[in-house]
Amino acid sequence: MATTLWSGFDMATMAGGQYGLLADAAMLTEVGKITWLGRADQAPPAPHHHDLGGGLVTPGLIDCHSHIVFAGNRSDEFEMRMQGADYGAIAKAGGGIVSTVQATREASEEKLFTLSSQRLKHLMADGVTSIEIKSGYGLDAATELKMLRVARRLGREFAVNVRTSCLAAHAVPIEYAGQADQYIDLVCEQILPAVAAEGLADAVDGFCENIAFSPAQIERVFNTSKQLGLPLKLHAEQLSDLGGAALAARFGALSVDHLEYLNSQDIEVIKQAGSVAVILPGAFYSLRETQLPPIQALRDQQVPMAIASDANPGSAPVLSLRLMMNMACVLFGMTPEEALAGVTCHGARALGMQDSHGQLQVGMAADFVCWDVTGPADLSYWQGGQLLKQRIVAGELT
Repeated sequence: MATTLWSGFDMATMAGGQYGLLADAAMLTEVGKITWLGRADQAPPAPHHHDLGGGLVTPGLIDCHSHIVFAGNRSDEFEMRMQGADYGAIAKAGGGIVSTVQATREASEEKLFTLSSQRLKHLMADGVTSIEIKSGYGLDAATELKMLRVARRLGREFAVNVRTSCLAAHAVPIEYAGQADQYIDLVCEQILPAVAAEGLADAVDGFCENIAFSPAQIERVFNTSKQLGLPLKLHAEQLSDLGGAALAARFGALSVDHLEYLNSQDIEVIKQAGSVAVILPGAFYSLRETQLPPIQALRDQQVPMAIASDANPGSAPVLSLRLMMNMACVLFGMTPEEALAGVTCHGARALGMQDSHGQLQVGMAADFVCWDVTGPADLSYWQGGQLLKQRIVAGELT
């Protein structure tokens, strides 16, 4: 692949989590990587040249927590909730995660791919160049594997980097009602080994919560994952404080996600482990949560904070990562600079991609986007709208 010069833009490198603004910038790329960047008037010659015609270049956005592979539609449940129905009533009527699991089990791999592709396209149009995709709506070996195969295929067929997480420990399936320990046996003895044997997961995730699995049950999942050589992530402290985040940190988890009920003592554990705190304002908003995640305490301890869509059919029907940046600022008090770092360099760290993605530096992946904005704060300021001008993945226009 020949060297290409990109010019005609200002740049926010996001190196070290800061804007790193550079006016009238230029960049050289070759074989999918950045080989030089600086002021345009100092750029070396190159055989190919793209003038982006103005705007701001940032690293491609990284959505480090999503559930976009699923079948079924739960907008009817949203309507029921807005009319006053509670979650229990909806579940008794056959709704909730049970309906998504049933629809996902019944869907063919091709149908799942088609449905997921439409969701992915929306996120890509919003500047996303890397995304994590979880399983967790199968809750049996066959469907968990099917979901992960679809996620891998999305990465092959679209200009986007896909990382996958096996979230078989998401909920207790209906056939194991009242038998959570026995379901964890299935996860540890059958599902995770099968996933590892096919190379379908880059990490293992779980849901540590009163409505899902206890810390002791999650610890079993983590021990199995470690034996299989799979990195860890965890949904923790979303609805209550069970100590799941500290458990995950002690296992060296890449990230701990949600964290509305995270206590101050466990923040130090997370910091020492180097885990990323993933903030998910879409679920907070949709569930009408009132307990705010401890942003200032995380900031004080210098814990890196990522922001993600949590795109899923129940608690976060989100198709815009930029809107999550705005919500993180307005609802949680994050700054626009923190929000942009949350979907670039810190999002990369939450996926173990910090050495190659999330910043514009020599040697990093040539994944970047050009926005029709005057400054980086615009990306958190505007609520929606088509701000994307160009999207470049591995040094290629997409």
